[in-house]
Amino acid sequence: MSSPTPVAVKAWLLDLQSRIVAALEEVDGKPFLRDAWERPEGGGGVSRVIEEGHVFERGGCNFSHVMGANLPPSAAAGRPELAGRKWEAMGVSLVLHPRNPYAPTVHMNVRFFTTTAEGQEPVWWFGGGMDLTPYYGFEDDARHFHQSCHDALAPYGEDLHARYKKWCDEYFYLKHRKEPRGVGGIFFDDFNAPGFDASYAMMQSVGDSFLTGYLPILKRRKDLAYGERERDFQAYRRGRYVEFNLVFDRGTHFGLQSGGRTEAILMSMPPVVKWRYDWHPEAGSPEAALYSDFLVERDWLQT
Repeated sequence: MSSPTPVAVKAWLLDLQSRIVAALEEVDGKPFLRDAWERPEGGGGVSRVIEEGHVFERGGCNFSHVMGANLPPSAAAGRPELAGRKWEAMGVSLVLHPRNPYAPTVHMNVRFFTTTAEGQEPVWWFGGGMDLTPYYGFEDDARHFHQSCHDALAPYGEDLHARYKKWCDEYFYLKHRKEPRGVGGIFFDDFNAPGFDASYAMMQSVGDSFLTGYLPILKRRKDLAYGERERDFQAYRRGRYVEFNLVFDRGTHFGLQSGGRTEAILMSMPPVVKWRYDWHPEAGSPEAALYSDFLVERDWLQT
């Protein structure tokens, strides 16, 4: 079994961030702000953020490399035997909120985690995934996104896509609302079974597939005509995004528990959000179709 090479992983992650930001800047026409930061407890990162762009109302693509002496509860919850270990985490995480309500919000994350304890072998793993959150659904968009996720995983195991799609559907689910956050994608964690080289290659494939999966959708939808009705519904549905990230998201919890940079962690929040009391869309409306046709469990590759 090959040994972990964190230096190589970090270099690749920084390159991934640069490639993604360059592609997004080309679409938007406005440069992303670059904000390098250091973490007093150890490590730091580089945040690349856009606000009030031509296409993106808000978005960011962040790299972080942080470490500490005691594994935070959010990271050790599923592996209690690792509690108290020294740890090191690095990754790229992005969230994009386009202004056009017909263009979906998207999230992607790839990360590498390792823990050490005196006299014991390091315990390491990869995690990540991506998911799509439309406000007005298009079947072609959902199929394309899921096909890209499938193709990224296919070389590494016939069963991976089905497993990680299911994991994504279960993870990005608002239990108090009894509804998914969006149309899903893939989600994986604790991935190390095939050894370091194969595990690293799979994580790279997921990260490299993001632009293929999302940019064609964005380009199709970013210039569609919309009005106040669509913007109002977008703001209402963005409230679900906020609820999930603050209540359930392990990445948000880990960042806050580990003393990460708050501005970078909360970069995922949409800029304009609304909540209403017990609101329901009009039957037969495009807004109602989001609930009936898209916020449901579906095998998008078979429809």
